[in-house]
This record gives sequence, structure tokens and C-alpha cells, in this order.
Amino acid sequence: MGHGHPHPHHHDLDQGTADADVPPVLDLSVPDAELSPADASRRGFLRRAGLLGAGAAAATSVLAAPDAARAHGHGHHGGRGGYRWLAGDHHIHTQYSSDGQYRVIDQARHAHAYGLDWMVITDHGGAAHARIGVEKVNPDIRAARDELRGLLIYQGLEWNIPAAEHATVFVHPGRNEVAVLKEFENAYDGSVKGAGDSTPANEALAIAGIKFLGEQVRRRRVEGALFLANHPARRGIDSPHEIRAWRDADPSVAIGMEGAPGHQAAGLPRPTGGRARGYYDNNPSPGSFPGYPLESYRTWGGFDWMTATVGGLWDSLLAEGKPWWISANSDSHVNHLDTSRRGPGTDFERDGRHADPVYGPVLTDAGDYWPGQYSRTHVGATSFDHRAVMDGLRAGRVWVDHGGLIGGLDVRARHEGDRRGHSGTPLGGVMRARRGAKVEVTIDIDLATTPNWSQFVPRLARVDVIAGQVTGPVADRDTFTAPTARVVKSFEVGEATGRVSFTYSFGRAGEPFYFRIRGTDGKRGAPGLMGAAVDPAGPALDVAGAADPWEDLWFYANPIWVLPS
Repeated sequence: MGHGHPHPHHHDLDQGTADADVPPVLDLSVPDAELSPADASRRGFLRRAGLLGAGAAAATSVLAAPDAARAHGHGHHGGRGGYRWLAGDHHIHTQYSSDGQYRVIDQARHAHAYGLDWMVITDHGGAAHARIGVEKVNPDIRAARDELRGLLIYQGLEWNIPAAEHATVFVHPGRNEVAVLKEFENAYDGSVKGAGDSTPANEALAIAGIKFLGEQVRRRRVEGALFLANHPARRGIDSPHEIRAWRDADPSVAIGMEGAPGHQAAGLPRPTGGRARGYYDNNPSPGSFPGYPLESYRTWGGFDWMTATVGGLWDSLLAEGKPWWISANSDSHVNHLDTSRRGPGTDFERDGRHADPVYGPVLTDAGDYWPGQYSRTHVGATSFDHRAVMDGLRAGRVWVDHGGLIGGLDVRARHEGDRRGHSGTPLGGVMRARRGAKVEVTIDIDLATTPNWSQFVPRLARVDVIAGQVTGPVADRDTFTAPTARVVKSFEVGEATGRVSFTYSFGRAGEPFYFRIRGTDGKRGAPGLMGAAVDPAGPALDVAGAADPWEDLWFYANPIWVLPS
């Protein structure tokens, strides 16, 4: 079925297509006053829904002309769907974190060996890091860049978001990377500023921090800056209205959240009883958002409740037309079955770092995996360079997987029957469809062919198509449900090797909608929290101390919107 070879240009809302003129409602050169009453009403709806103008631009960023592709990096399935799919991890700690252990080069060498093309060093924000750690880690990062030319390494930090949880913040490499990160941390980190409580003033400080990052890009101090919320449901303190406020503060900076947290080895059964996957074994606290159910404090198939629940918080954002992407990362601090420990003479507060690690006993109770060993974030890039990866992340050309469940993925929205080479709208994009025309999704998957790092070849069992209507802005910004979202089609996968392709028709295009794709090895499942009619066989709630991550593998892809006109 449908083996299209899509090309890398975007069908964004301000561009025409080869087979249709831009209708007045979408042609932003036509003033609102010159539209018919019907078109003016429709343009207003699309603009409020985030599917026109600034919202659409955030959804389908038009990339600058790429640099010539360099012969570096692994570039998994290079050219798949017209992009180089580069695997990476944006949440990694080193000895410059108070609870970290490894040198930058240790994390980088392992990331490269485990098949990653890009990575971000995100040591914890805090007093020591803000004072000296940002500067001290930079020479180590630059040395790792020089040693490992096939690995794109960014400097960032794990931001203590005022009034909320943590987030990855990172910038494009350059002469101001240290200065911008240091200024940001000292002025806006919740720990440094004593701004951890859930107050309006602290929430405003978080928004100001995101706007600061955007301003540094506009002033050209750095070429790019990105924010992704980390383990967002772990403690229940990232409220829906805060997430919406972060995104709205600057959609070119605040682009998404971890769909699946790190610390996946924490759920392994152990004689000691073990912990929960992702260390999601918390309960509500005074700072938690009171509307979240108790189930939100656990992972589901290793994924955060906000992502795993069909019709839940992620879908509520997508139903507004808000681009908000997911990732999957290691959150590597201390790694399962490693044979090292912190070196002697460590004084973190004095030095801003721990002593270099030395040989030690096997870490059987550690909760993390090395970058790339279990979780990967795959980005569709136009070339192998730092800017192309950041552009791909910002555009939402991203899918994530655990345990190497699949080898490659290409998802396209297109007019039904359109099999022209390089046609279709890719992940993160907005397809402009002719009103009344039939729209379909094509899904091409390269099945896994080599053993993963637990020494077996994963077997994909099922692929789900999830869809929902775009209903526009919510009246209550603490909304975390999307009543129209549901699994609309499931495909059973019979093949064990090679490539499989599926096509699903959404029928005739009427009102705006979005869809997203996920897949599973089928070893664990349960009806979703919104009921079997919404999600008949979703991920199951993970049980602390009895959740082997290698026996419960999923992949998730970011959404595509369809805009009839």
C-alpha cells in the first residue's frame, strides 16, 4: 500500500500547491475587510485555532536553505521521506550535576556508540552551576565536539522552571552559548531565585525566561534556543494553564515536552523491590494541580500520562491547533550495570563538579540507561548540522521509540490516491486539503532487523491511528481533555522483517482535524483512561518494581494537521 517518496518541502498555510490556487481565506495578502462574510468568519476560526498566521508558522516552519550535507554522523535511514533521520537525546547529566557522575566525554562516547547523532548536555540548574558550572563544563563540551565529529553536541541545562518542574533549555553552539545560558540561569532559574512555589509571580518569571531566550535569538546572540518540559506529570506541578502559557510565550522556543521520561531502568524488578519507571512513584502535594487524577503520577507503557492518554492533555493542546511536540530521553545520571563510581575528594559546592569517576562495583540498583541505549528521539533534518536538528525539532518532524522497536518511520497526509513522488505533508506539518476531497494517511515502517541493546530483535505487533477535531481555543486554560480524540484505526503487523505500509482514509475533508500515530510490541496493554470506545488497547499502567522496560516497547509520532479549504 502507498509507498510514496515524499519531498522535503512543506505545505504550509501561506503556500500554494501544484494543483490548487490559494483560496482567499488562506491568502494572508488579502485583507480581512475584503473577504466575504463567510470567509471572514472562517479565517477568524482558523486564526483562533492556531492554524493560520503565527500558529501555522510555528507548526510548519519554513527552513532556511540548508548547509551542504556533510559525511558525518550515523544518519539513520538517510533520505527516508526526503530527510536525514538523526537520533538524539536532549536530557543528559554529567559530573557537573550535583547528582551526576560521568564526564562529558563518557556520555558522548557512549551516545555515539549507541547510535546517536546528536545530544544535549543538561546539567541541573542551581547555585553552584549558575556560579561556575556553566563556564566549567564548556571546555569539556568543546573538547568532545572536537573528538567526536560524527556527533552533534549542544550545551544546555536542566532549568528549574519557576512554579513548576524541570525543562531542557539549550542553545545553538557559538561564541555566546555560555554567556546566554549563564544570564538565563542567574535571572530565571527557580532554584537560584527561590521561585519554586506555585504563585502568579513565579509563573510570570517562567514566562519571562522563555521570552528572554527568544529575544537572544532575535538579537542574534545565538542562532537558536529551545525549551522542552521534562517529566511533566511526575509530580503533578505542571498545570495545564502553565504549559499553555509556556508555549504561547514564544512558540519558536517553547516547543514541547518529554512524551516519555528517562530513568526507564528504575522499573526493573529487583530483589530490593525496585522503583517505578521514570521514578514516577509520587503522590499529590500541596503544589500539585488538583485536577489531575492519581493515575497521572505513574507512567503508562513507559510514557508520561499526558502523552499516553488518548483524549488527554496532549490531545487537548493539539485540538486547539497548538504545535506541541513530544520527545523521549535517557535523563542519564547513573547508569544500570555500569562499573564506576564518583572519584575520591569530591566537593561539589566548592568545585562545581564531582571528581572524575573511578572503577567501582556493578551498579545493579541504578535507574538509568546510557544515551541511545533504550530511548531515542528521531529528528527529520535537512542536513547533518546543529541548525538542521534544531529546525527539525522546531518543525515537529520527530518520532520517538523505546528499545529499537522499529528501524524507520515515514508518515504522510495526502489527497487520497496521490502517489506522486515526494508528495504529502510530513510529521509536524499542516496539509491544506481541498474541501470535500478525500484525505488519507500513509504509514511506511522499516521493521527492526538487528538486535537491540538487550540482545533481541523487537517485533512490532500493531500500529494505531489516533485522530481528533480541531475545536479552537479552550475557554478554560486548565482543560486537559479532548472529547473528540480517539483511536480510529488499528493495523495488525504480520511481517517480522522488511518494510510494511498502511493506508487509512479519513474520508471527505470537512472541518480541520489532526492525527497522530503510535505502535507497540503488543506485550502489555489495557483500555485507555477515557474508556475502551476511545482507546481499546492502549498502554497499561506501569507497576513499581515490576515493569521490565524491554518487555513493553512503544513508538509515538508527532501529529499532522489537515486544514480543508
